[in-house]
Amino acid sequence: MFRKVLVANRGEIAVRIIRGCRELGIKSVAIYSEADAESLHVRAADEAVCVGPASSSQSYLNIDAVTAAAVAVQADAIHPGYGFLAENADFARAVTSAGLTFVGPSAEAMELMGSKTSARRVAVESGVPIVPGTVEALSSFEEARETAEKFGYPVMLKAAAGGGGKGMRLVTNSDELRSAFETAQTEAAAAFGDSALYLEKAVERPRHIEIQIFADTHGNVVHLGERECSIQRRHQKVIEECPSPINDPDLRRRMGEAAVKIGQTTNYTGAGTIEFLLSDATREFYFLEMNTRLQVEHPVTELVTGFDLVREQFRVAAGEVLSFTQDDVRWVGHAIECRIYAEDPANNFFPSPGLITYLREPAGPGIRIDSGVASMSEVSIHYDPMIAKLAVWGRTRHEAIERLRRALDEYQVVGITTTLPFFREVAQDEEFVAGKLDTGFIARFNERRMEVEPSQEHVDLAMIAAAIDYSRHQQPVFAKNGTQVSEGKWRIAGRAAGLRRWKKS
Repeated sequence: MFRKVLVANRGEIAVRIIRGCRELGIKSVAIYSEADAESLHVRAADEAVCVGPASSSQSYLNIDAVTAAAVAVQADAIHPGYGFLAENADFARAVTSAGLTFVGPSAEAMELMGSKTSARRVAVESGVPIVPGTVEALSSFEEARETAEKFGYPVMLKAAAGGGGKGMRLVTNSDELRSAFETAQTEAAAAFGDSALYLEKAVERPRHIEIQIFADTHGNVVHLGERECSIQRRHQKVIEECPSPINDPDLRRRMGEAAVKIGQTTNYTGAGTIEFLLSDATREFYFLEMNTRLQVEHPVTELVTGFDLVREQFRVAAGEVLSFTQDDVRWVGHAIECRIYAEDPANNFFPSPGLITYLREPAGPGIRIDSGVASMSEVSIHYDPMIAKLAVWGRTRHEAIERLRRALDEYQVVGITTTLPFFREVAQDEEFVAGKLDTGFIARFNERRMEVEPSQEHVDLAMIAAAIDYSRHQQPVFAKNGTQVSEGKWRIAGRAAGLRRWKKS
């Protein structure tokens, strides 16, 4: 096993990996930008190295600076986490060229599956169905127009070099195509340094289901079941579950076998995720893309299967055989994860950076918090606004939802606006409770909220009316010393506080 590992990331995933290092007796090294000097991941590591100024392009994305830091501290390996350089083949090559081990797949596998167009070709070669569309990048707008007319609207334009919703546009008719094409190209170039796009037929109201795979250097490839990732905003996931509410063992087997085939075709090693679109009505699934790294939502798989995926990543990178076989994998109970963002759900999830002046995280049975912040942490404008992940486990999905509600009620973050109030409402939503999920869930959820949500004026009037009503029906109450006090005053305060809680939730 490795002696020292540099964690090439920040925030909650860096803290998660550092904890994994500590359990295995590995010394951990954090990297940080000048803006992150006081961050939690820096304090958690055994050593820390500054790799540049606040801009991620000059720090966390600076391949030369990160690699040089690992060499300087005499690390044996680099774990990239997710995001930043995690799926950058040039970074993987730079790490190995420096004589270090990259905790992840080979640069060749990363390149092959990192390009969405070549990944689609691999799926076809593996006999895995793909959404009808192009398998090569579009050469021009004219080709996009001709292809869209061939498959019929609606269609999806997608960046060939990356995911996460960047460079992605839904086009419902020919009038929208040119604007969407140009905007998607610009966004893809800014996010990935590559403006190439491809086009797919849009699947109506699909579920987004992904399969976790793991492979070692000895030819073993297994899957750990599915995660339901349909609840998304701007094509980015915000709530994930394991297993899917569909919970169909035969479907899990078929999707798992398809994912394993792709892993075998690419000679994959380490943790990877095969993403699919699933038609809820027909149970037909289509390959979407592969993420050649650990996923944000890996905790729900860990909670249900009992396997530590970060520990397994280190084992595989060190050349060891997987610690489990396909027959060893069992799915026990149900887990749900909420990504806690410093965002304002009432303002289209607009980022809400600032100082966290008070933080109380939930605890108790079945609760897991992967956090990158503490009280008095500064949430920077320079990086992704996710500050933590709340994951819960229950014996059933119903029990997991009940536990989720309790945990969300306990969770308090003061100083910044977060997505916690949004999650509290979702946890009470009838469609969510019934497991009626697809990628359009949030849009429909917001429509339902608008139908029932009272205006601020109505809430204030209700509070005033409650106060007047109770003041009219005051009854004298005497304290032990004989002093008369007003019961109505306390009842008014209680009712007003209840209304404020309802308003906030």
